[in-house]
Parts: sequence; structure tokens; C-alpha cells
Amino acid sequence: MSDIVKRDMVKRWIRDDIRELSAYHVPDPGKMIKLDAMENPYLWPDEMKQQWLSQLADIPVNRYPDPSAAKLTKRLEQVMNVPEGMRSILGNGSDELIQIICMALAKPDSVVMAAEPTFVMYQMIARFTNMKYQGIPLDSEFQLDMEAMLEAIETHQPAVIFLAYPNNPTGNLFSQQDVKTIIEMAPGLVVVDEAYHAFAGHSFMPMLSDYDNLVVMRTVSKMGLAGLRLGILSGPDEWLSEFDKVRLPYNINVLTQFSAEFALEQQTDQICADREILKEAMTGLKNHQCSPFNSTSELIGS
Repeated sequence: MSDIVKRDMVKRWIRDDIRELSAYHVPDPGKMIKLDAMENPYLWPDEMKQQWLSQLADIPVNRYPDPSAAKLTKRLEQVMNVPEGMRSILGNGSDELIQIICMALAKPDSVVMAAEPTFVMYQMIARFTNMKYQGIPLDSEFQLDMEAMLEAIETHQPAVIFLAYPNNPTGNLFSQQDVKTIIEMAPGLVVVDEAYHAFAGHSFMPMLSDYDNLVVMRTVSKMGLAGLRLGILSGPDEWLSEFDKVRLPYNINVLTQFSAEFALEQQTDQICADREILKEAMTGLKNHQCSPFNSTSELIGS
């Protein structure tokens, strides 16, 4: 088969909007210090590694994993203080959970909305699932432009609004009252993405019982376990039971289930201390006109 015939076949069967996209690109950092992925830079202590490896040898990799990862889910709910009466499902990272949500909500002409700049996967997965995407620019202080947000909600009637809290990549927390207003005004689901919760000191998790259209998403990636690819979505059973129908069976493998349970004690305190050292050093670079933006510890909002 010639290259021309193969290209014509691909063009015939692959969706036009997919062919227009570029694949998610992760650049090779080479010898540079890698900061863009915001990974935990600390490895486990040797004693902890050896304990993990010795137990890992007994994991039955010849068997399928627990399809619902029930034991790990319960443990994560305890650690992350998921309110009683709420339900949780796990995903292969937050990316899979975003995809599950969009797949379940992807009725014809459904709209995904987010404030921008933010996590690029909201827009990408919206397009993957054939949903419309509407981004609303943040204001000059990287806060929510509430007039624009509320107008867009009224105009586009989004099926789901994603709000990263703290926001990625700006690093700040939006005003809590602004987020509450959006939840109250939204006609559909609001997903508060708390991937960086460990460094924020504030959460919408305790408010799950207050709103029928709120779910909270978290990940262990920023707590030193990025390689495990593990996210958790929590909220009312009415939403979660529908999302669970879309989740692929055995999506959390046995090695991830064991390792996450083993390593739920993290190193976030050290990272927060290092953040203040970096901020002080950057502030001293006056000749370089470097002005570090206040991050999550200072911009909690009211």
C-alpha cells in the first residue's frame, strides 16, 4: 500500500478535529533542572525503599487487580478527609478522571468550560470527546473574571466547569466566594481540581455535602508519586455511580494499588519550606527584574 493510499485511508476514517490536533508533547529536559512538571524532587529514604521492595516481591502480578481498588479507595478517602456519605472512584491519573467525566457528559453540543490559562487537558479531552470548549481568561491578577464567567455560564450553559484550585500554571487560589458563586450559578457539574491541595492549605472537599453539583478531584502525583499515575474523584453517589460505568475495568494495576497504600506519608512540608527559600532567593535578583508571584500559601482568598 502506497503512502498516498494510507494517508487517504486515515483521512477518510479519522475524525477531522482529531487530525487537526497535536499529540501531548513532553520535552526532554536534557541537562537542565526539570521544574515544569512540578514533580516532588525527593526520593524515598533507603530504608523505606528496601521495605517497599521486599513487600513488592509478594505482589501477585499474575492476577487481575481488584477492579474497584476498594481497599486503596477507602484508605485514600480517610487520608483526604472525604466526607461521610460521599463516594469516590480512582483513575489512572487525573487525566483519566477528566476523560471519564467528559465521556459521561458528552451529549451533542455539550460545553466544557474553564478559566484560562489552566491545565491544558481540560481543553484537549473536551475535543477528544467531541465536546465544545469555552475558555474564559483570568483577570490581570490571575483571579476569576466573575463578570465574564457568569455571562459565559448564562450564554453557553456548560455541562461541566473545571476549576483548578490552586490553579495550574498560575499557582494561586481563586477567591473561595467566587468559586461558590460559580457552583451555585452553574447549570451542570463543577469539578474542583485540587491536584496541588497538599501545598494549599484549603479545600472544597468539606463542602461536597453542601452542593449537589460539586465533585472534587485530587492526585498523588504532586506528593512524590507521579510515577504511579493515580487520581481520585469524590462526590455524591448520583454522579459517581454514572462515572463508574464509563471507567474501564482494572484501571488501577496491582503495583500501583500496593505502592500507593505503602507510601501515603508524603514529603510536602519539605517542599513548602524549599518554596520559601526559592522565593527569597528570586526576590534578591533585582538586577534581573525577577518578581516572584505570590503562590498558594499567601493567596487563599475570601
